[in-house]
Amino acid sequence: MKVVIFAGGKGTRISEESHLKPKPMIEIGGKPILWHIMKMYQAFGHTEFIVCCGYKGYVIKEYVYHYFLHNSDLTIDLSNNEMQIHNSNAEPIKVTLVDTGLDTMTAGRLKRVEPYVKGERFMLTYGDGVANIDMKEQLAYHEEKGVTCTMTIVQPGSRFGMIELDENNIVKAFAEKPKEDGTWINGGFFICEPETFDYLPEDADDVMWERYPLEKLTEAGALAAYRHHGFWKCMDTLRDNMDLNRMWDEDPKWKNW
Repeated sequence: MKVVIFAGGKGTRISEESHLKPKPMIEIGGKPILWHIMKMYQAFGHTEFIVCCGYKGYVIKEYVYHYFLHNSDLTIDLSNNEMQIHNSNAEPIKVTLVDTGLDTMTAGRLKRVEPYVKGERFMLTYGDGVANIDMKEQLAYHEEKGVTCTMTIVQPGSRFGMIELDENNIVKAFAEKPKEDGTWINGGFFICEPETFDYLPEDADDVMWERYPLEKLTEAGALAAYRHHGFWKCMDTLRDNMDLNRMWDEDPKWKNW
């Protein structure tokens, strides 16, 4: 099953890094978050990816194009420019990189890669989020529901902790806001049948996937929600990037490979 990844946005809320590279190329532990996402899918046997490029898409193309060389031991004869590859740590992954426009909205980006999906069931996610989703269980859930599209929903933890006080207003402890507060949001990690494209307008460049298509799927009763109770984090800001790098060093909960 192919995996489509939205990777064309400008990442304005993490401009400290995104002024140099697209957000999916911002690194966690020395590797772009895009690499982490592909590794997560690869662990469940999904090794064909379609990346929707846009803002600074050439950075993604150059990274993928040179990936094999950067992960191999080489001997290069400078006299004739011959190269010998001794071994490689490259991944058994196939990546299709599609220029979907600089300012195209997410539904338009999906519409532009339709020819590369070729009428098959596919997975879809964003190029800035990681999670420890059991994709085998998720797929079984999607098939059980028999819907056109399944969306993973999550309960993100609050940035603001709770303060516990005693009867004299003396601080007793700090605690994270519990996730089980009834609020669920779109966490990405979709499973889509080919009929999903029927819910995209013919001219979708100015349409957000998260609005019109998902609303139409909802009206048709064709959108299921898969509740993910485990780890999930979106890299939206520099602080998120710092948190993910710290987690990578201490306990990378999304690392399933």
